[in-house]
Amino acid sequence: MLNNLLITIGTVIVMEGVTWCTHKYIMHGFLWVLHRDHHDKTSKGFFEDNDYFFLIFAMPSIALFYFGSRGELLDFRFFLGLGILIYGMLYVLVHDIFIHQRFKIFSNSNLPYFKALRRAHKVHHKHIDKPDGECFGMLWVPLKYFKEFKLFN
Repeated sequence: MLNNLLITIGTVIVMEGVTWCTHKYIMHGFLWVLHRDHHDKTSKGFFEDNDYFFLIFAMPSIALFYFGSRGELLDFRFFLGLGILIYGMLYVLVHDIFIHQRFKIFSNSNLPYFKALRRAHKVHHKHIDKPDGECFGMLWVPLKYFKEFKLFN
C-alpha cells in the first residue's frame, strides 16, 4: 500500500517536469496550431483549440488505469494513471480556474505562492509567438517571482 502511495505521489511530482517539456517542445512546437489561441485569444467562445490537450493528455492515464486493473489486484500502472489524473485535476484547478478564471472562483488570494504563480504565468503569456517563452511549468514557480513580492531577498 505504501508503494502505491509513493508511486502516485511520485508521478504527480514527475508530471511537473513532463508538463514543462511538453509545453515547451510540443505545445510551443509542432502542436502550436492547437495552443496558439490560448496565447492570442482568437477563440471567441468558452472553449479553445488548446482544450484538445485535455483529451490528448488523458489518454495515457486512461490506458494505465485499464492495463493496471486487468488482474485481481491493481498493479503499479493503475497508480501511475492515478498520479497523472491527480496532476490533471490540479492543472484544471490551478491553470483554468485560478489563473485564467474560466470560472470566477478563487479570484482573490494574497498568499505569496499564488501571487508568484499568477505573475509567472502572466510572463509566460506576454509572449505571443511560439519561439519565445518562459515559465513553461505549472506548479513550480521560479524564485525570481517570489522576489518581486519581496518575499525572499
